[in-house]
Amino acid sequence: MNFGKWIVVSFVLFAVFIGTLVTVCIREDVNLVSNDYYKEELAYQEQIERLNNTEKLVQKPTIKLTDHTSLQVEFKQNAVQEGELKLFCPSNPKMDKKFKLSTSGTGSQVFELSGLQSGMYKAQLLWTMDGKEFYLEEIINI
Repeated sequence: MNFGKWIVVSFVLFAVFIGTLVTVCIREDVNLVSNDYYKEELAYQEQIERLNNTEKLVQKPTIKLTDHTSLQVEFKQNAVQEGELKLFCPSNPKMDKKFKLSTSGTGSQVFELSGLQSGMYKAQLLWTMDGKEFYLEEIINI
């Protein structure tokens, strides 16, 4: 019996397997939740303060899907100084979309969702009112 030949064949097959495994791993797309993940993590205390401010509100804003083409944000208190609504798609960061909140006197705003794929989104609402920042997050399905 010639065991030397089979030992060489097994080493070659093992090397091909490892090479294939390395090639597949290199081509795999690795996405973080955010491009600035570490910077955002360091500033998370500010986010905790925003969440605490939102919890103290008597009437929180509501985010609801009016139909599959628009999203309505309604503020019970009309004193919004500035703000932003971000639709965050965890499965595809290219589908994220940002909207600027209007500072007009109306308490309700409607945002068109044309061009968005159907799926789960996190509606992240960040706004300033009376000199304080607030944050509200809800999951919506389009």
